[in-house]
This record gives sequence, C-alpha cells and structure tokens, in this order.
Amino acid sequence: MKNTEQVRIRFLIVDDDKSIRSICATVGTALGFLVMEAASGEEALDKLETGSPDIILTDLRLPEMSGLEFLEKAKQQLPRAEVAMMTGHASIESAVQAMRMGAYDYLEKPFRIEPLRLLLSRMEEKVSLVAENQFLRERLSADVALHGIIGDSAKVQDVLRMVARLKDTRTPVLITGESGTGKELVARAIHFHGVYAKQPFVAVDCGSLVPTLIESELFGYVKGAFTGAMRSRPGLFQAAHHGTIFLDEIGELPLEMQAKLLRVLQEKEIRPVGGNDSAKVDVRVIAATNRDLEADYKNGTFRKDLFFRLNVVSLHLPALRDRRSDIPTLVHWFLDKFDNEKVRNFTPQAMECLLHYDWPGNIRELENCIERAVALGSNTTLDVADLPPGIQLLAQTSTNLVGHTLTATDLEEIERATIKRVYDQVHGDKEEAGRMLGISRATLYRKLKRYGIGDEQIVS
Repeated sequence: MKNTEQVRIRFLIVDDDKSIRSICATVGTALGFLVMEAASGEEALDKLETGSPDIILTDLRLPEMSGLEFLEKAKQQLPRAEVAMMTGHASIESAVQAMRMGAYDYLEKPFRIEPLRLLLSRMEEKVSLVAENQFLRERLSADVALHGIIGDSAKVQDVLRMVARLKDTRTPVLITGESGTGKELVARAIHFHGVYAKQPFVAVDCGSLVPTLIESELFGYVKGAFTGAMRSRPGLFQAAHHGTIFLDEIGELPLEMQAKLLRVLQEKEIRPVGGNDSAKVDVRVIAATNRDLEADYKNGTFRKDLFFRLNVVSLHLPALRDRRSDIPTLVHWFLDKFDNEKVRNFTPQAMECLLHYDWPGNIRELENCIERAVALGSNTTLDVADLPPGIQLLAQTSTNLVGHTLTATDLEEIERATIKRVYDQVHGDKEEAGRMLGISRATLYRKLKRYGIGDEQIVS
C-alpha cells in the first residue's frame, strides 16, 4: 500500500534509554514512518490512545511496568498493531513468551542498524498488507456500507482507505474540506463501520450553537446553575460517552470555549455549568472544518495547542470539481434516490453541463440539483431545461467551458464508471449491456477486461 503523507506508518518506540530511542527513531524516520517515543509503559499507553501506532518496538525491561504487561495491554487496545520486543541475551526466554502472547518478533540487544531496519520493514509490510486486504474486502460493498461515500476516483479511494484505517481506533481525526464535500458522512462512516458502531454518535454543529449556551450544551449544567435551570441536564459530551462526538465547524468556537474544550480533551473529564464536581468522559473526537485552522492559529483566532490536539490524523476531502469523473456515478446515485420509478436519465447535453459546472456547493449542491430536476422534470429523459438556471447559463455560453476541459484520465474513469453501472444494472448480461451502451460485444469484452469488471477481472 502506498505510504503517502495521509497514511504514513505510525511507529512507537518504548525504552527508558534515550540513546536507544534516538537510534530507532532515526531508522524509523528514514523509512518514512511517523515516529513517537515513550520512556515508560505508562507513557506508552497514553500514546496508544492519542496516536494509535501501527508498529511498536518496546524493551522487555521497563520501569514500573514490564514489557510483557505493556504488550498485553497494547494488544488489547490495538489488536491490529504489530509489536516487537527488544531484549538482552539473558531475557531470550521472556522474548519467546512475548511471541506466544502475540508479539511479532524480538531483537536482541545490542543490535546493529541493518537488522533493525529489516525488522521494521517486515513489520511495515505486514501492517500494509493487512490494511490493504481489509480495504479490498470492504470496498466490495463500500458504496452502500460507507454511508453514501460514492465514487471510483483515486481521491475517493484514498478517503475510503483512511476510513478503513481509522474505524477501529480512538485516534482524534480532523476532517478538512469545503462545505458540502461530505465531512459528516465520513465521520459517520468512521464510527458506524468500526467496532464502536453500537456506541453513541453525537454530531454537534459548533457554528449554530448560541455563544452564551455553548458551554451548557457541550458539558451540561446542574439545577439552579442559571435562571430557568429547573433540573440538572447532561451535556453532549456525556451523551457521547464510550462513543464518538463529531464537532463540525470547530473553527467557529470562541477562543474562551476552545480553552475549555482543550481541558476536556486533555483531562478526559467535564465539569457541568454551576457544578463543583467533574465527571469522567471517554469519547473519540472527530472534528471538521472548512477553514484553514493552521492559518487561524498563526493569526491568533484559533488556539495552537487545540489545533495540534485535534490534528493527530488529518483527512482532506476533495472538492467535487477536483473529482469530476465521479459526477456521473453520483448523478445516477441521486437519480435512484429521488426517482421512485428509477427510469429517468439525463441527455448527453445535460450530463455535459453537469460535468463542466464547477459546483461551488460540492456534493450537497449536486444532490439538490438532481432532486430539483426529478421534482420538476416531466419527461423520462431529463434535459438542460430541467437543470437550475445557473447551470443552464453554462450551456448557453459555450465560452464558459474554456479551461474546464476534462483530462484523458477523467474521461477514462467516466467510461469505466458508466460501463460498470450498466453491467451491474443488467446483472452481468453482456449482450444487454452492449445494447444499452451502444457498443459491440467484442468491444464490451475488451473494455470489461481493461477495467477489470465482472468475469473479465484478472486476479493477480
């Protein structure tokens, strides 16, 4: 699996010897890993919760907590993480015991750089293969199972891979992207497609909260805290206990509330308005924003420490204009959603307008456009006249299409998506698929083989 910036292997080194940590960190960084360090088992357990490492290299002899105790807790908390042990010659027997408990391998101290590098490379390969196989299995039903995240473009596939990586972790996630790109859909997919699916999912639109009531909404209040507080009421963080809280438009929170939110994330406890006692909360935090929070913290409108607390893993959602090849697939998805008879389609001219329009409102705008066309259109085939006025204007002014030419890759992905949709619609009937697509059977076979669709898919 490609080790891109978004899906870098997360590597945790646990050793009370700073020089050993430094050597391991140097090798890990050279391999492209995102490196974390811990000097004790207790510190390492905190890193498991906030950093969700993929690979862990730990000494067998740690202060206060033994390496075997840490291994047991690590495998319980992150069962898919690979853990290797570092040990002196006198502790080989304990290293063998560690492997029986689920450790990947052990490295005998003192060690040379090359054996360390080879061990980490093998662990990386296993982690990547497991993640990729999991992604491929889940991708078979991803269009429906992942809560409407639709598309075959490379950028959408990257998003789906990240969802597969994050769904079983407690790692804080920051989702960025323009309005309408589906940030809440992705947050719900991370939660409901993972092991915490049966726990609460609480969505909070930070931009719509009344400033004077934000604290009581998030953290609750006790009876008599303010005028009208006739009884105590739990907040949204308590409602999300053991589950996920999704903080949409996190950049809209006032600075004062940002400080209080940071304290909750650090201490894992909330204090209701008007109360003296704190209550523990166990929540996974997924935040989202359409703003540039890095620029905001640099100009003083967003707390730098809160930004780094939320931005453990960042996931950027592409604008619809940057994934135009997905538009036909999305169009037919929404047609099926809004047209009960499922008989409508768009003329080639109308589809061309949809493909060349820039969609400033992204997927949400496209969905509204299709719903409008279905509601107002009277014919089986929807035409340019059934589109909103702004998109119709694009068709009337051909000069507006200059600079919006689709690339060869876009056209190829559009062709693949169209063939796959028709092929699935006729349940693999090649003769019927060829007739609907207007191509010969020989051409259809060639394209099925080229795009790896149906029985023609080549398994390597």
